[in-house]
Amino acid sequence: MPIATVDPATGETLETFEPLSAAEIQQRLAAAESAYAHHRTTGFAERARLLNRAADLLEEDAADIARTMTTEMGKPVKAARAEAAKCVKAMRWYAERAEGLLADEQPAQDDVSDSGASRAVVHYRPLGVVLAVMPWNFPLWQVVRFAAPALMAGNVALLKHASNVPRTALYLQDLFRRAGYPEGCFQTLLIGSGEVEDILRDRRVAAATLTGSEPAGRSVASVAGDEIKKTVLELGGSDPYLVLPSADVERAAATAVTARVQNNGQSCIAAKRFIVHADVYDAFRDRFVAGMRELTVGDPMDEDTDVGPLSSEQGRADLEELVEDALNRGATALCGGERPKELERGWFYSPTVLADVTPEMRIHREETFGPVATLYRVADLDEAVELANDTPFGLSSNVWTRDDADIARCVRDLQAGGVFFNGMTASHPGLPFGGIKRSGYGRELSGHGIREFCNATTVWYGAAE
Repeated sequence: MPIATVDPATGETLETFEPLSAAEIQQRLAAAESAYAHHRTTGFAERARLLNRAADLLEEDAADIARTMTTEMGKPVKAARAEAAKCVKAMRWYAERAEGLLADEQPAQDDVSDSGASRAVVHYRPLGVVLAVMPWNFPLWQVVRFAAPALMAGNVALLKHASNVPRTALYLQDLFRRAGYPEGCFQTLLIGSGEVEDILRDRRVAAATLTGSEPAGRSVASVAGDEIKKTVLELGGSDPYLVLPSADVERAAATAVTARVQNNGQSCIAAKRFIVHADVYDAFRDRFVAGMRELTVGDPMDEDTDVGPLSSEQGRADLEELVEDALNRGATALCGGERPKELERGWFYSPTVLADVTPEMRIHREETFGPVATLYRVADLDEAVELANDTPFGLSSNVWTRDDADIARCVRDLQAGGVFFNGMTASHPGLPFGGIKRSGYGRELSGHGIREFCNATTVWYGAAE
């Protein structure tokens, strides 16, 4: 895949980039190794100063980088500005809290004495150079939510970004440079996916994190496993959205629209399968479909646009295949199910709700990366939970109910990295984020995220002679 900025609203190639040569890759690896030797010895105050400066610069640049993201991958520009603001928040959150999150731990005195020690302590130490393989759908946020904790822990970063967002990738490198980070602390590698394996196998790379597709995660995990290197994977999702009898149906339906089409429907944690109890099914369906029909699809630079284009022509083709397979096998399109006729240029797709979906359809098992929802009617909570878990993924889940028994059951039985009640799934710096099953492993954000790329070092002191 060429490294290029292609405007998904028009299909026009705006700029192409030459990938790094083998010699240039070696230079970047050497610079990262050298930077780590210094950065690991800095204190939290210095790291926080640098990260806060990066946050200040990003806040100043928000309008410009938002337009860059929109031009490269098509999200509405108002959503791109919100993404930049979220990154600023995460940077400042880690700058303020990293020292406390990585504070030395004192084991229980009984255990210390029983081990024969006079004292013992657990220190958190950085691992080294971390390779980040990142996706295009949140081209700023996905990187910052890794980089902020990694840099605060004393690691350094190599970014292999998606090939369709090179301008955003280069902006990130320049952002950290302007903030005052020493050369090599954060570097963007303009390379194809074929170069990832050799970089990951390089002795100077200690670990890797990947957000992306299941095949990409499998590939990186296989190489890292062969090299015995730590990885964190955040892969696909087919998140369920349960609406139960006691739900506020009007709020649930309005939120469902946003939960499905956020980021043009191209989000791992977007709700995708809407599982509704028979008692409230008709009321929810009517409101949900009406809300999806009312969305404005169009130019993502327009402030009034709700849904922009998909990120690529191939992405739209993949989505169309899933919808056509479902329709051919008996599904019903309650709205959408086609390209918007008024938008001849660009890779647009109409917000779509499919009912009468069955397990024989590909869309029942595969992730829909675009503004397409599947709608299911269930008879009771048992059926709702069974259907929610009937997926190879387990990233997050949403439940609408005011019944305490329903809440307890869903917390216990839903197979996901998160359960969000009476609201839509969202990531926040203070909450751990990640999945189970084929959605990956490990956690980002919060204290869990910053400790993923740390060595928990046990320091044991024997009794003095």
